[in-house]
Amino acid sequence: MRDHPIPDEAVLLAAARAGVPHNRLPELVGLVQADLGLRVDDYRSRYECVHETSDAFVFFVEWGHWATIGERLGFDATDSHAVKRAHVEHLRRLAREADRVQEFATALEVRECVVIGKDTPQAATDGGDTSTDPEPR
Repeated sequence: MRDHPIPDEAVLLAAARAGVPHNRLPELVGLVQADLGLRVDDYRSRYECVHETSDAFVFFVEWGHWATIGERLGFDATDSHAVKRAHVEHLRRLAREADRVQEFATALEVRECVVIGKDTPQAATDGGDTSTDPEPR
């Protein structure tokens, strides 16, 4: 698997719409995935997982979440916006496949989405298990 769960089509579309070079955005998405993969347990306990595939979780998060991620990773506003768009484009594709277009479009009016791949060090250690485990991992 690549270093992120976002399909190439979504990344290319997001790059074009955000004005980021098409060869730069996959690197940015990969950096974000590395960061988010380490935080998957926190996301699973704090946010609504609205969709899950064999390779990723999709969460709805509060508005402004991407600005926080971008600041943490040292991205400028354009780079943060481009990565956010890649996640949104992927969610829109998943929405079409699951016949949930209107539901997800409505949610995106008030929230942002974050896609976290399961093929990361943290996600791989818990195997995507969503049960609560009283013992530290």
